[in-house]
Formats: sequence, structure tokens, C-alpha cells
Amino acid sequence: MGVALSMPEPTKVVNVASVPQRSPFRYPGGKTWLVPYARAWLRSRRDHVEELIEPFAGGAIIGLTAACEGLADRVTLVEIDPDIAAVWLTMLNGGGPWLAEKIAGFKLTRESVTEILSSHPGSTRDRAFATIIRNRVQRGGILAPGAGLLKKGENGKGIRSRWYPETLAKRIFNIVATRDRVNFVQGDGLESVARNAHRKRVAFFVDPPYTVAGKRLYKFSDIDHARLFGMLSRVAGDFLMTYDNTEEIRHLASDFQFETRAVAMKNTHHARMTELLIGRDLQWLNPRCFSQPVFPEFGPQTPPG
Repeated sequence: MGVALSMPEPTKVVNVASVPQRSPFRYPGGKTWLVPYARAWLRSRRDHVEELIEPFAGGAIIGLTAACEGLADRVTLVEIDPDIAAVWLTMLNGGGPWLAEKIAGFKLTRESVTEILSSHPGSTRDRAFATIIRNRVQRGGILAPGAGLLKKGENGKGIRSRWYPETLAKRIFNIVATRDRVNFVQGDGLESVARNAHRKRVAFFVDPPYTVAGKRLYKFSDIDHARLFGMLSRVAGDFLMTYDNTEEIRHLASDFQFETRAVAMKNTHHARMTELLIGRDLQWLNPRCFSQPVFPEFGPQTPPG
């Protein structure tokens, strides 16, 4: 097995400012903090990854990192949400420059935003542009119905506090440059796992949508988690999952004899917390980092911060 290159200890919070920001999306539960761990996981494999599949792509920071850094020969992103899919289809099928220029030239005001969000886009490209606007001006980047617009925002900038048109345009052009290594499929993530379960040199990065305190942060958050775990237990290749660190998920992982490790991260309000990494074999993580067993029945864990 290869050597897991430099990455943070799971008891330490990743400084996300040190991680290249490649996705045009901002998300509740975004996985920028996970990038160093995903790099170590992919580099630790005995065989180079032929294809990395993200069945629940969303902003796809892990897939983009793998494509840009040569951690997999090819990356396939799968997303069922038609609004998010419109963005990926536009960027990867020839409309990326148009989208980047549209963003760069947009004069963002509450009035112009209201006009865009109340319209009914007639094309995939227009839908992609409206989705980027919605993602940038609604609280927490939440795209699910009911999310309101930013009010005070960051540093009192209000609705413009998350609007960085030049940066977004640059990210889109960078994604366009990866088109020969990235494939996008609009469809069901579970079906993508089933279709590729027999392939030994495929790796799955699985970050399913979830609810927080009963709130739907995503439009398509109804996932049969037990079925997903069962499907991954039968894949011929490798996988890495990330989940909320809850008793229910730890029990589910134990039922399928998966290993779990809790890793430190910060949420959008900068509160320190932990999330679970789940896989068949997590030996690429330094075991000395898990010297304090908090949940002994599920193996060594990092204490919640």
C-alpha cells in the first residue's frame, strides 16, 4: 500500500484557507475541509484509481480536486437535482465561457436578484445562471424551498456578501479546462453505485444529502441510508463515506462491519464539531491520532470538540 502523504491529524481542524477552492457552489455541509483526507485516501491505494464516482455530487469539491490533481484517471459526477445539474451540464458541455461571462457582467442588486429568481428559465444555461445566483444570495447557500435571502450577510455587505463574480468566473474556466477528465450524469446516485459495483478500479466518494434538526437543506434529501450502506458493502472497488457523527450512523456502520473515524471540522458558524469518515479500511489514517476512545463499541474515535 502506498504512503499517505501529509495531512492534518483528525483531532485538528483543517484550515480551509489552505485548500484550493475549485467549486462555484457554496453549501451547508461543504466538504472543503475534507480535501486533505480525500487526497490521502486516494494516494494510499495500491492501484491507481481508474474512475472516481461521486454519486451525490453537489458542489463536487472532492471530484474536482481529484480531476485537477491527477488523483484519478477520470471523474464522474452524478446529481439528481435538476438545478444543480443545469450548472454542471452548462460548464462541462460547452456553456462554461458563457456562464462565466454572464456572472462577471451581472450587476447584483436586490432588485436584479428578485427578477432572476422570479423568472422561469427557458434553457439549461439560463437555469444554471439562476441557480448560481440563488446559491450565492440565499442564507447558507441553501437551494431548498423556503430559504430566505441574505440580510446582514458577511461584514454587513448584505446580499452581495457572497458574490465574487471574478472569482466565480475563474473557477468556471478552470472547470472547463478539466472537461476531458470529468463526466457528468444527471440521475440517481444509488443507481450509479449499482451500475458500477462490479468494477474493481472504481472508487466512490459518498457524501449523501441530509437533514439538520428536521430542516431540509436539500430538495432531494430523502435517501434510504441502510440501502446505501448495503450497496457499498458489495462494491468490488473502494469507497469513502462522510456522514454526520450520530449514534444512528455509527450503529449502521457497525452493522455492515465498516470502520469509522471522527474527524474535526468547523461548520458555517465556525463552531468546532466532528464528522464521521466511513470505509472498509481506514488504516491510511494515522491510528496514533485516535488515542481517546469516545465510542468504544465502534472502535477508537476522536472526542467531539
